[in-house]
Amino acid sequence: MTRRRIGLAVVATAATLLALAGCSGDSSNSGDSSLLPGTASAGATPGAAAAPDTSCNPRASVKPLAALPPPGHMPAGSYMAKIQANGRLVLGTSQDTLLFSSRNPFTGKIEGFDVDMARQIAQAIFGNPDKLQIKVIPYDKRVKSAMDGSVDIVADTMTANCARWKDVDFSSIYYEAGQRVLVSSDSAAKTIDDLGGKKVCAASGSTSYDNIGKVKTKPLPVAKATFGDCLVAFQQNEVDAVSTDDTILAGMAAQDPYAKVVGPKFTQEPYGMAMSKIHPEFTAFVNAVLAKNRANGTWTATYKKWLGAFGAPPAPPAAEYK
Repeated sequence: MTRRRIGLAVVATAATLLALAGCSGDSSNSGDSSLLPGTASAGATPGAAAAPDTSCNPRASVKPLAALPPPGHMPAGSYMAKIQANGRLVLGTSQDTLLFSSRNPFTGKIEGFDVDMARQIAQAIFGNPDKLQIKVIPYDKRVKSAMDGSVDIVADTMTANCARWKDVDFSSIYYEAGQRVLVSSDSAAKTIDDLGGKKVCAASGSTSYDNIGKVKTKPLPVAKATFGDCLVAFQQNEVDAVSTDDTILAGMAAQDPYAKVVGPKFTQEPYGMAMSKIHPEFTAFVNAVLAKNRANGTWTATYKKWLGAFGAPPAPPAAEYK
């Protein structure tokens, strides 16, 4: 059965949900992607990607609080006390990254792995995870929104990197993403290296697109305006595969019964929650919540809830601190 036989409604839904989905590998604002040794080699690239900023350890966040204050009793003068006084934690995220932060068409609520990460912070502040106000922000406004205080925290498949650390603080890493490949369910390809000479789609201007051109077997990079357009091209057999962050590919595979995600990650995209540098005590608080939830199984339960269909949960990302 070919992908062309998938109903137009699936294609339309995919395009709508993914049209604005923000892969962390946006070459216009990151240097996020780091090719893993032994998986790809620099060759003729379709576009010159900026060299990544390696001036820091982007995984190392501030040390967590030694002990979390009881919910509803945030320390006076802290940013957590301000959030408590405001009556809600304001989360900046997207509404179109399926499984991480997308609008449920039946309830109208934005939900997913990233949203639940923020709900856990609200639980720690208020004792109520529903004390969360979601503000949908454009992909290219994530850093600015954390900097200017228009949101309290950003959780939006956002790679922590040195360039962004100069403007915002990141939590410890809560999800390890990386670039993989989506192919048809009957494809024999097992890794990106098996697609030499095949058309592989990624969003124009993304480091995902740049990275395809660095694979030693020379897949043929195809640029589309968005990853939603890539999925439509894939379903119409115009391209053989789509390659970007595994988080976005998981959402594509969930919508297309004739697709599968294959291969190991060949870039590193460590996701962190972004906050203003003005309030380091809030970053320390968030890191304490994350540390607690790694230890008590909450992180694993959240993974199973949203991503369990794609296999057994890995160990939570190990925290690193400055």
